[in-house]
Amino acid sequence: MTQKTYIIVVISLMWSTIMASQTKSQAFIDYIEKYKSIAIEQMELHKIPASITLAQGLLESGAGSSELARKSNNHFGIKCGSTWFGPTYTHFDDGRNECFRVYSNVRESYEDHSQFLQKERYSRLFRLSITDYKGWALGL
Repeated sequence: MTQKTYIIVVISLMWSTIMASQTKSQAFIDYIEKYKSIAIEQMELHKIPASITLAQGLLESGAGSSELARKSNNHFGIKCGSTWFGPTYTHFDDGRNECFRVYSNVRESYEDHSQFLQKERYSRLFRLSITDYKGWALGL
């Protein structure tokens, strides 16, 4: 391979990486724009930082592009559990054929996420300031 060809290949790979990164970043920005009002509403109702809710939604749903998010409106990967009597979706996560909750719309997923965090195991988080996103992130 000539030096010129090598340089062209390296530049092409770098350009591809930059473009892929920009696409992913734009997907994150689009997700935040789309769901920020729901996250803020949940923060006002339940005292969970909107930034934390959005971050979890981004992470768990792949910015809304995961199969679970697309097919069941489940943006937080909440499994069925013994108290869920609504519709379900079977999906591979930690194991085969796991049961996940299905929501009519994304807003229901956000509300259920807020309810889910009301469990005793997360109670210590509600003693933190709503602006302490680092404490919330570490606690989760």
